[in-house]
Amino acid sequence: MKDKGKKSKRTAPYKNPYLPVSERVKDLVSRMTLNEKVAQLMGLWNGGVEDFKDEIFKDPAKMKETFGNGCHSIHPAPFGIKETVELRNKIQRYLVEETRLGIPTLFVDEGQHGMMRPNATVFPQAIGMACSWDPDLFEQVYSVVAHEMRSRGTHHALTPVIDVCREPRWGRVEETYGEDVYLNGVLSCAAVKGLQGTDNGKVADNHVAATLKHLVGHGESEGGQNQGPANYSMRVLRDYHMPPFKMCIDKAKPVAVMPSYNEVDGVPSHANKWLIKDLLRKEWGYKGMVISDYYAVDQLFLKHFVATDGKDAARIAFNTGIQYELPQANYYKHLPKLLKEGKIKSRDIDKAVAQALKLKFELGLFENPYVDAKEAIKVSKKPEYKDIALKAAHESIVLLKNDKLLPLPKNKYKKIAVIGPCAKDVYFGGYAGEPYEKVSLLEGIKKKAGTKAEVLFAQGCKLTTNTSVSYFNWKYDEIEFASREANLQLIKKAVDVAKKAEIVILALGENEHLCREAWAKNHLGDNMTLDLFGEQSELADAIIALGKPVVLYLMNGRPLSINKLAKEVPAIIEGWYMGQETGTAAADIIFGDVNPSGKLTITFPKSAGQLPMYYNHKPSAQFHDYLSQDIQPLFCFGYGLSYTRFTYGKPRLKKATISQKGSAKVTVDITNAGKIAGDEILQLYIRDKISSVTRPVKELKGFKRISLKPGEKKKVSFDITPDCLAFHNIKMKYKVEPGEFEIMVGSSSRDEDLQKVTLTVI
Repeated sequence: MKDKGKKSKRTAPYKNPYLPVSERVKDLVSRMTLNEKVAQLMGLWNGGVEDFKDEIFKDPAKMKETFGNGCHSIHPAPFGIKETVELRNKIQRYLVEETRLGIPTLFVDEGQHGMMRPNATVFPQAIGMACSWDPDLFEQVYSVVAHEMRSRGTHHALTPVIDVCREPRWGRVEETYGEDVYLNGVLSCAAVKGLQGTDNGKVADNHVAATLKHLVGHGESEGGQNQGPANYSMRVLRDYHMPPFKMCIDKAKPVAVMPSYNEVDGVPSHANKWLIKDLLRKEWGYKGMVISDYYAVDQLFLKHFVATDGKDAARIAFNTGIQYELPQANYYKHLPKLLKEGKIKSRDIDKAVAQALKLKFELGLFENPYVDAKEAIKVSKKPEYKDIALKAAHESIVLLKNDKLLPLPKNKYKKIAVIGPCAKDVYFGGYAGEPYEKVSLLEGIKKKAGTKAEVLFAQGCKLTTNTSVSYFNWKYDEIEFASREANLQLIKKAVDVAKKAEIVILALGENEHLCREAWAKNHLGDNMTLDLFGEQSELADAIIALGKPVVLYLMNGRPLSINKLAKEVPAIIEGWYMGQETGTAAADIIFGDVNPSGKLTITFPKSAGQLPMYYNHKPSAQFHDYLSQDIQPLFCFGYGLSYTRFTYGKPRLKKATISQKGSAKVTVDITNAGKIAGDEILQLYIRDKISSVTRPVKELKGFKRISLKPGEKKKVSFDITPDCLAFHNIKMKYKVEPGEFEIMVGSSSRDEDLQKVTLTVI
């Protein structure tokens, strides 16, 4: 201990690892110049694949110009493991050993369904993984993501996306957990706990800081246009779009929150002082970091026109409470001049700097700034991570229809045709990494069939022609569509192949070009229709016309309006993007080695003309049919079939009458009445029958995933607390009103799948 004390005296207090973090932060801030402080509020990113070229590191003047004052974080483009570690250690070494104060940087990565880099485990895309309704799985998955990130030197994940998606035309629907408030909140808490390794706001060893995004309304933009206005009432925002953020902040304490690009009531979120300072900071008591979305400060004057120029945009954003500009130092470089002009406050700068430094100290970066490539490679090859990816895919696949065709008997069919644009290629969806190995649907079927059946293949048609097998293809701006003439020829070839087979597995859907984040006029991703793209419907018609049994396997990022197929095809599987284990998981489901258990987390409309469509609509919203179509969805929220049959008993309330501050418990018996084991996801919905303002026809307030053996019965209970019954009343007060509440328990949000009991609140 004496030696440690002597050592601390020979260094500045902030370099002493034995002092409390608060003292180290205070000492370091006191030593910083204004330019060094402002540097801690800005990211660095040269942009593109050519990030941080070698000539920068060979030129001392360029190094000093680029890194001399330090920075908040660095956002390099993806490289392989060895290259990433070498680059990061090189940058970190300069910052720690060559700059005046030796302040390390944070390295940032995306990780919505795996680390967005080569040689990383790729899990099901978020909208797919949410269909598992499994918080424990979520925590496990995101813990893997965190470990792979941290081993390569990542400290901060721009994850999770918890926008409530009530607009399926939006290209980013795939990144979300679906349309429900409560489910998004529960899954986001699990994701943050997995990423950070705690629920107390600290970041554990081998974990990373998490970011909640995007506050607020981003998932229900006008026309499904990315970054479009979300001009909804305060009641809609508070009851539908804000609760997942509030729940996660309260229960999981994420390190960072990212505001959304969009405007609400004419005010962009990055310029909304009420949203950031009054609601997030004061009302919700959030103590973490508030970071900008990429180039969102720029948009204040380039897209929203609420600022005159970049300097004015910096003033507005910083005074709004946006503490850090990402990904690079475009406009917060004006902060010193704005401070001199009295347009921003030094205490706000110091507070933001202190928060950034606190995280860096807590992560141990001042003592251990470097990472080891050999260890990173070892982590990326952990066999148990592959197993978790397969488990996630198994639980996430949703069986939408089954007229006694599935599971396929392994010895029945001697010739199986696997046909379609999603059969041979493995599409991951946006913000995906690239695994060491991946299994296509075709490969999975071939492996499962073995020597017992011949598996035939035909492309059927193409979606786009410049979609490579690289994870990077979703970022390409240009989309090259397949020609109709070429696709019609492919359909003819597919029909010839299908004629030779006894059964067809038809793989249709989308790829990373057709459903993705639309971030520029030359980088599109939103769609005005939910129909199958291109000639896929014609391919399906031609195959169905052969009269052979058809299993439809969907690979997609948004709900698809497959009305005709839903009527004509005997079996439909919703596979979304299932990640690296796509083919293995799909084959396990198709041949019955795994019993499907996923449930939809977003409604499938019959057409875009029905939008908006979500299960928790108001009573008057879906009251009568359209002239040309009914108002019923194609597939409901919470819906998903199994190879076994579950029966529900009548729900029972322990207390049928409670006070406004009281709680109740509802219990239901569930039995596996089939012949094979299976998992069921029980869902609890509640409706306030009479209220001071209109309330949804039902709202999810609880769910449980359970496993049952054949013939097994279990008793499942849900607690009904005041939070389950409260809402923003006519006076915008969050309260429980007296009256009757319908308590509904069952297998989906469909009325026919629910049993009801009445709870009275006095």
